This record gives sequence, C-alpha cells and structure tokens, in this order.
Amino acid sequence: MKMSTYINFGGNCAEAFKFYEQHLGGKINMTMLWSQMPGPDAAKYTPPGFADKVLHISMQLGGQLLLGADTPNHQPMRSAYITLNVDSNEDAESIYKTLSEGGEIYMAMNETFFAHRFAQFSDRFGTKWMLIHSKPMGPA
Repeated sequence: MKMSTYINFGGNCAEAFKFYEQHLGGKINMTMLWSQMPGPDAAKYTPPGFADKVLHISMQLGGQLLLGADTPNHQPMRSAYITLNVDSNEDAESIYKTLSEGGEIYMAMNETFFAHRFAQFSDRFGTKWMLIHSKPMGPA
C-alpha cells in the first residue's frame, strides 16, 4: 500500500506545483487541463471558466506522490498539513523562508524539545505545511 496527498486549489494549481517543483526539488510527471478531459461529454462536466485550469496534476516529491487539481467551490485545507522532514537546520531554514513568504505563520521556525527546527505555516497558495528537522528521541 502507498499513501499520497491530493491538494485542491481554486485556480492556481499549476502555479503552485511549478513553485513546489522549483523550490522543493520535485518533478511534475503529468498535467491534464479540464479542456483535455477525454470523452464526448467532457465540456458538459467542465465548470465555467475552468477549461484552462488543472483537472489533475502529479508530482514526484521526496519519494512520494503529490497530486492536485483546480476545483470549483474550493475550500482551503483546514486541519491537515503536508509535513516535510528535512536532514539539516540549513534545509529547514531555507525551505521555511521560501515557502512561508506571502503565506501565514502559525508557529514560527524554532527549536523545540522534539526538533532542532520546527514550523507550521501556510504558503501563498493556501497549502498548510509542517517543517521539521527532528531530534533523536528515546524509547517510547
């Protein structure tokens, strides 16, 4: 079994995924626009103004799949975070600076009892992130 994350956007999915590809080292595998939906009734199912928006996008990121789409009546993520586990404080600081710019900080980058660096924030696209450079923890 594999688990993937699927993020919905309100019209800026392609921009967000290009940003993640550029700044997180991901690789976009495929993009399909609403106007490219196969089948004779595709136009009937395409929301007004969505023909040039993303119906489905797939990105390889950190050994996992990140998937997304532009959807009508988009609701921002509320209680789920994409969590990035990094190997150094430098990586944590760099990614935090890049992703949090123009977003909203919920917990600023800091050291905690469980992490050398930890932060919670949303990026400028509304995606919520947790960023952690973990400390070794003892037995449970």
